[in-house]
Amino acid sequence: MTDENARVDPRILRTRQLIKEALIDLLQEMELNKITVNRIAERATINRVTFYLHYRDIQDMLEKMAQEMAEDIEDIMRSSTNKESTGETDSLMLESLLEHIAENAKFYKVVLGTRRTPIFTERLLKILTEAITKRTESSSFRDAAGIQRDVAIWYGSSALIGTIVSWLRNDMPYTPQYLAKQLSMLFRIGGK
Repeated sequence: MTDENARVDPRILRTRQLIKEALIDLLQEMELNKITVNRIAERATINRVTFYLHYRDIQDMLEKMAQEMAEDIEDIMRSSTNKESTGETDSLMLESLLEHIAENAKFYKVVLGTRRTPIFTERLLKILTEAITKRTESSSFRDAAGIQRDVAIWYGSSALIGTIVSWLRNDMPYTPQYLAKQLSMLFRIGGK
């Protein structure tokens, strides 16, 4: 949560949360293009005017939700990228990320586990690509196998997103800690 949210009236935060939960519930039931402000307002038990006090339209709402998601994930990544990249710090960062996703599983299952809202997957891919890029710059990344650094970054970020999406779609059969350790071992094997 950003500092801005800390200063916002709790009633506003509650209303925004109701609106977000209504959208997430509706996304579980129907395609995005069939969702209307009326449906969101009705599900959130608010009126349309209240919706428009917070968002210009549904696209604006999606943009703001994606930005909040990005800030939360960047905070998690930033807290571990300040440290030297080791297998243990990478595992702890992955564990923190996966715990965050598990705590907000309903949201992430809808926005990442379906193809209805690509904006969230694109933002997460961008964040993970940046984090992996920083890790390869600060670590002793070797291109011993003749693999171009950018190809390794694309592969690592896409594989991580794909694993997270599959984990969500399969109802998170592994704990965040176990999955983080498994991913860390894979990354070490891959020479990252």
